[in-house]
Amino acid sequence: MTQGVYRVFWTQTAQEDLKKIIEYIAVDTEIHARKVYEAIKQKADQLRQFPLQGRVVPELRYFGITTYRELVIPPWRMIYKTDEDKVWVLAVIDGRRNVEDLLLDRLI
Repeated sequence: MTQGVYRVFWTQTAQEDLKKIIEYIAVDTEIHARKVYEAIKQKADQLRQFPLQGRVVPELRYFGITTYRELVIPPWRMIYKTDEDKVWVLAVIDGRRNVEDLLLDRLI
């Protein structure tokens, strides 16, 4: 794993993804929504120390694209990329859905 401290940035799209997820869950239970929010934010924060801990996104690897990585916080998938000393969180998506088209549209 990479040593040092990276800065983690959330794109507008990723922020909107997270907001929609939390709002959707909060309709049923705010406590669970808060736990999901904290779990996702904690995983993102871990990228400061270990930016390469996530796997290359399998749907993109199939196309030879290895720039993007992901962390899985079941059932959510947080897609990110590294750039020098920065980590860019690009999307938070529901891993239960067919995400190949979504990823290709957003990231390519």
